[in-house]
Amino acid sequence: MEESDTSRHFLRQWIDADVAAGRTGGKVVTRFPPEPNGYIHIGHAKAVCVDFGMAALFGGECHLRLDDTNPAKESDEYAENIKNDIRWLGFKWSGEGDSGEAGFYNASNMFDQMYAIAEELIRRGQAYCCNLGQDEWKEYRGVPDKPGRASPSRDTSPERNLEIFHDMRDGKYADGEWCLRAKIDMASPNIHFRDPVLYRIRHVSHYHLGDKWCVYPMYDFAHPIEDALEGVTHSMCTLEFEVHRPLYDWVVDRLDEQGLLVVRNGVKVRPQQREFARLNITWTVMSKRLLLKLVEEKHVAGWDDPRMPTVCGMRRRGFTPGAIREFCDRIGVSKMESESDPALLEWCVREELNRTALRRMAVLDPVKLVIDNFDGVREVELPNNPVDESAGMRKVPFSREIWIDRADFMEVPEKKFFRLVPGGEVRLRGACIVKCVSFEKDADGRISEIHCTWDEGSWGGNAPDGRKVKGTIHWVDCASGVPAEVRLYDRLFTDPDPMKEGSENYLKFLNPDSLKTVTAYVEPLLGDANPGESFQFERTGYFCADAVDSKPGKPVFNRTVTLKDGYKPA
Repeated sequence: MEESDTSRHFLRQWIDADVAAGRTGGKVVTRFPPEPNGYIHIGHAKAVCVDFGMAALFGGECHLRLDDTNPAKESDEYAENIKNDIRWLGFKWSGEGDSGEAGFYNASNMFDQMYAIAEELIRRGQAYCCNLGQDEWKEYRGVPDKPGRASPSRDTSPERNLEIFHDMRDGKYADGEWCLRAKIDMASPNIHFRDPVLYRIRHVSHYHLGDKWCVYPMYDFAHPIEDALEGVTHSMCTLEFEVHRPLYDWVVDRLDEQGLLVVRNGVKVRPQQREFARLNITWTVMSKRLLLKLVEEKHVAGWDDPRMPTVCGMRRRGFTPGAIREFCDRIGVSKMESESDPALLEWCVREELNRTALRRMAVLDPVKLVIDNFDGVREVELPNNPVDESAGMRKVPFSREIWIDRADFMEVPEKKFFRLVPGGEVRLRGACIVKCVSFEKDADGRISEIHCTWDEGSWGGNAPDGRKVKGTIHWVDCASGVPAEVRLYDRLFTDPDPMKEGSENYLKFLNPDSLKTVTAYVEPLLGDANPGESFQFERTGYFCADAVDSKPGKPVFNRTVTLKDGYKPA
C-alpha cells in the first residue's frame, strides 16, 4: 500500500505516536482476524487494506488469524477461501505462527493457553462460574443508568469455581447450564463491563479439534489474548467494538499481571485497540448471516455469484484487486459512519480496465447484415488497446455476412440517431462504409435481416470522396464468429437500503432482473479466452471470461461494468 493523503488518518497518527514513544519494541505488528464462518466481502476488504496497509507503511508485519471460537458455523472451506481472497487482494501475512505457515494463526491453537489463563483468573478471584440463564442475567445486569445486581454465584470460592470450571470442560453440564464470567463492575455504565461472559458451554465439534473441547472462549476474551500472545501492537476494529474496548484493556491488564505479555527488544508490548467506521455500501447487504441465507435458499448461485458483495464474487465478475484497493483508499478511514455509493467502486474498476483490458468486438443482440456486393474474405486490423500502444494490433475476419447489434438499426429513426437506417450509411468499425438498401421482418414483425451495399473505395473506413459518415458500429463476422453465453449483471436489490424494513424483510427487495443471460456472437479471438481474463467489448462494456463455466470454444462472459455511466468521483 503506497502512502497517500488518505493514509494520514487518525490510526496513522496513533501508530506514529507509539513508534515515536518506543512502545512497539521496534516493530509495528497488526492483525486481520476474520471468523471462518463465511466468505469475506467488500467490507472485510477495507479492513484488510487498513490492517495490512498500516503494517506495510511502518515496515512491520500483519498476521492473519482465524478466530475460530464458534465451532457451529466454521469450516475449512471458509478458512481456505479467506486465505485465497487475501492473497488475491495483493497482501500476504508475515511473522511467526503456530501452524507451520509464517504469520498464520488459528485461535483454536491457543485454546489450551486460554483455558489456563481463565483458571488463573479464577484463582485470583477475578472470574467466577455463574448458572443464571440468559433471561435471568438480563434482569441482574440491569440497564446503563442503574447499577446491576451481583449474581448469587459471584462470591463463590475460587476452589469451588475451579471445580465447576473443570466439570464444564469435562462435559458434565449441558449447554447454557453454567458459564464463566469476569468479576469486574456491576455498577459500570458500560453494560459490556458488567461481569461479561468469558467461557460458555457448547457441545459442538470443532472443525479442527473435533470433540476435544465442549467449552469455548468468547470473542471478547479470546481476541486480546491472541493479540497479546502474538505480540500485536495495534489492533484495529470497526466501531461496534468501541464499547468493548474497556474489556479488551481489562483482559490485557490481567495478562500483564500473569506475566504473559511479549517482551520485544527489552520493551513489554502491550496491545492496544482503536476503532474505525465500517464500510457501508448502498444497494448492498453486508451481513454474512444474510448473505448465507441468499446462498442456502438459492437466490444466488453461491458465495462467488458475481452479484454478491463477496471478494470471490467480485473477482468472478471481473473486478480487479487494484480497483478494490483504490476504492478502499478513496473512501478513507474515519470514525464517522457513512455510506458509499457502489458507483465509486465501479468507477475505479472502469478506470483500471480502460488502461489494461484488451478490446474485442461482441454483438449481444444480433441481427444479420448482408453486404450484397461484397465477395470473399478480408481481414480488418484493429488495436488491442488504443490507450496502450504496446498491446499491439489484431486481425479480425470480415466477409459478406456479419452480425450487428439490433439497436444499431432503426426502421423509423429518432432525431440524432446516427447509426444504420433505411437508405442511410454507416461505418463498420475498421472495415468499410455500407448503405442500407432493404430489410426483412419475421412473422412477429421483428427485423430479421438487413441488406446493404458497400462503397468499394471505403475499405479501411473512410469514404473516397471525403464525405462524412457520422455513425460507426461494431460487428462480428458470421462465418468465423463464435457463439457465447453472456451474463448481464445488475444490482442484486431494487432499493438503496435493503435493510430499511429490518433483516427479516430484505428479501422483498431482491431484483428479479439482476441477471439476464443472452446468446451473443463474439470475434474469433474471444473463443479461447482464458478464464478470468478481462476485455472491453467495444461500445458495450467490460466483460470477464467466467472462471467456472467458460471453456475453450464455449466461452461464457460476465459483464463487469458498463462502458460508462454518469458518476464522477468527488
